[in-house]
Amino acid sequence: MTRWLTAVALLASCTAMPASNTRYLALGDSYTIGESVAPAERFPNQLARELGIGEPQIIAKTGWTTDELDAAIDAAEPKGPYDLVTLLIGVNNQYRGRDAEEYRKQFVALLQRAIGFAGGDPKKVIVVSIPDWGVTPFAANRDRAKIAREIDHFNAINLEEAARAGARYVDITPISRRDDPSLIASDGLHPSGKQYAEWVKAFGVR
Repeated sequence: MTRWLTAVALLASCTAMPASNTRYLALGDSYTIGESVAPAERFPNQLARELGIGEPQIIAKTGWTTDELDAAIDAAEPKGPYDLVTLLIGVNNQYRGRDAEEYRKQFVALLQRAIGFAGGDPKKVIVVSIPDWGVTPFAANRDRAKIAREIDHFNAINLEEAARAGARYVDITPISRRDDPSLIASDGLHPSGKQYAEWVKAFGVR
């Protein structure tokens, strides 16, 4: 389910300038860099194509937690303002058993940075929910119910903080929980290009 986001609102925020000049910054981890899929199948790339804008600038790496993404942003020194910023981070905090309130504090700091990169306009920032890796073959011998509860807890935090900041929010977690093997990449853990395409639909641009 998409919260507070329509195709009209997204397109309006991203196409006030000519498409060739529209700038999109994608911040995250494996789900943003598209582990195990081709670059063209990454969700930021698919989203950019649907919006008719240029290639996104991506700051993301498999395995990153909130603090690691923050440090990577420091190193990359992205130069705003951007017309669109997406932020998807937290699965590795959950995977490593990190504290949820620590996640909240670090997520809020990242969200404020994202808003800053968007020229101070929170409506140009889209927080994307964390998918549930517990349904994948990789998690076959793990406590899937526990993983789901923890993912839901972390997502409750990022939803609350997105609302508090006035940022947009897209909930893709239900898509990640569908019983469909074609939505899983060949590594048995990450989303396939097909799943990322379903995420883009949730953004309301198709």
